[in-house]
Formats: sequence, C-alpha cells, structure tokens
Amino acid sequence: MGLLTPLAVKIGSIPWMPKLLPQITATDKFVQKVSGGRVTILDIAGLPNLMLTVRGRKSGIPRTTPLLCVPHDGDYLIAGSHFGGPTMPVWVANVRAADEVQVRFKGRTVTATPREVTGPERDRYFEVMKQTWPNFTLYEQRTDRTIPVFVLTPR
Repeated sequence: MGLLTPLAVKIGSIPWMPKLLPQITATDKFVQKVSGGRVTILDIAGLPNLMLTVRGRKSGIPRTTPLLCVPHDGDYLIAGSHFGGPTMPVWVANVRAADEVQVRFKGRTVTATPREVTGPERDRYFEVMKQTWPNFTLYEQRTDRTIPVFVLTPR
C-alpha cells in the first residue's frame, strides 16, 4: 500500500464511478504510454495490479486490461467488480472461455491458468481481496450480480 491508497479507496467508493470507467481507462492508457508501460494509475495509487492479456473469445485478438490484483499463495486473485456497476466487464467472458492468460506483474510476464471460484471458495478468496481493497464490500452492495472472482495460477 502506498501514500495515496486511502485517497484511491475514497475515490473508488464514489457511487457514480462506473460511469467514469471509459475516462479512467483512457487516462490509464495515457499514463502507461508516457511511462513506456512501466506505470499504471493503480501503481500511482499504491495498489497491487497486473496487466491481464487474454484472447477475445470471438475475435481471437489478444486484449490487455490493467486490473487490481491480490497476490495470494503464489497465485493472483482478480475480481470482475466493474466498481459495482450493473454490467459485467468484457474481460470476464473472455477469461471464462480461456485455457490460459498472460499476466504481467511487476515487470515479469508469465502464462497462467485462470479458474473461476464459486460458492464458499469464492467467498473465502473475496474476503482476502477485501483486505487489499475494502471497496469490494461496497461494490457487492451496489449490484445485483455476483461479482466473479478468478484465481490465476502461473504455470
């Protein structure tokens, strides 16, 4: 966690944040472009993050998305929260359809096997994730959908 993490948590709790996702994504892409891919908005906020690359389930084109992550027991935990918005992030369907994904974490890229967790296992992992990003609790309250949780296991 960094000096700006409390501010990031406060900003992440704003109810209308899902509407700003396109602007946040554009800003993040700009920050990455200027830094040569070494820095993301999540880095600035002092939060653990990864770059997830997964092939589009229909197009087959690799798509890369910056995501908050929680390193846990050698794996990476990610959640399709979308700030608690009503719709599922597009990357979720692609990960569900994929046998493997690419994960770039702290400058190192690895191939990983994604596994969506459900039931009590999902709840257990999601509690672990809330220790890093408390707003996941808020996001659950904002949406009627179950926020998917994935475990990415490096090969």
